[in-house]
Amino acid sequence: MDRRELEVFLVLADELHFGRTAERLRLSQGNVSQTLRKLERRIGAPLFERTSRQVTITAIGERLRQDITPAARLIRDGLARATAAGRGLGGPITVGFVGAAMGDLLARAGARHPEFEAQLREIQIGDGLAPLRAGEIDLMAGPYLSREPGLITGPVLLREPRMLAVPSDHRLARQESVCLEDLASASVLTLGAASWPDSFADDRSPSHTPGGREIPRGPEVKTFSEALTLITAGKGVIAVGAQANRYYAWPGVTYVPFRDAAPVEWALVWRAASQTVRVREFARAVAGLATVQSG
Repeated sequence: MDRRELEVFLVLADELHFGRTAERLRLSQGNVSQTLRKLERRIGAPLFERTSRQVTITAIGERLRQDITPAARLIRDGLARATAAGRGLGGPITVGFVGAAMGDLLARAGARHPEFEAQLREIQIGDGLAPLRAGEIDLMAGPYLSREPGLITGPVLLREPRMLAVPSDHRLARQESVCLEDLASASVLTLGAASWPDSFADDRSPSHTPGGREIPRGPEVKTFSEALTLITAGKGVIAVGAQANRYYAWPGVTYVPFRDAAPVEWALVWRAASQTVRVREFARAVAGLATVQSG
């Protein structure tokens, strides 16, 4: 018994009228009659008695209705739940963020669109993509990822100039700007997150300058606070976005702009397997509030 046969039989058993059955199912009366005849041929007995005045269900038809109604209800309920899940209906949407600028943007999006019931969670550098891949969050606002298996990256939300966070007593702190070649003269802190793609680690903690000079490796850090603490202690430097100058003022740390580095880009990312209408709509709402700044 396929789905159309099931629907036609149960609705006709309820309505006992071919016209109303066709109207409820948005079918022609001919399709209803054809489907019913096919089902009756398979069973080998009439399920309804038809006269010019009325339609009545036979004893075999009534028995069939009693037998399949519970199963049909389970199927309908299951389809309804699957549809709701596919559209992301019901319950809050959990969004992780890396960096205060992304947190600020998400907070504004949540206030503007309370229907999403957005719950925000800060993702540390050491967390990487692990919370997203584990399904602990629905989306994440973080570094732009061009191509990551199993993940979908939305449009760029923020594009900001790149800066170098250095100890305030470092010689580079006295310069108006730095270049990528300057990294060869300072230890660059290492990001302690195996779940970040190599492209992100190479971008923030490169091993060589564009000219091929080796960049000394500094200690590993798992949070931005750790990074700032180590920088203050003179243990290393790290490349950051310009937002750090606004959100992360820190005693003993100076932010010096790069004059030759590509800007830092941020975007929303989510799992392809968990993409729902609601996830896409939330991403669209956040993008609508974002002001992409050119570096």
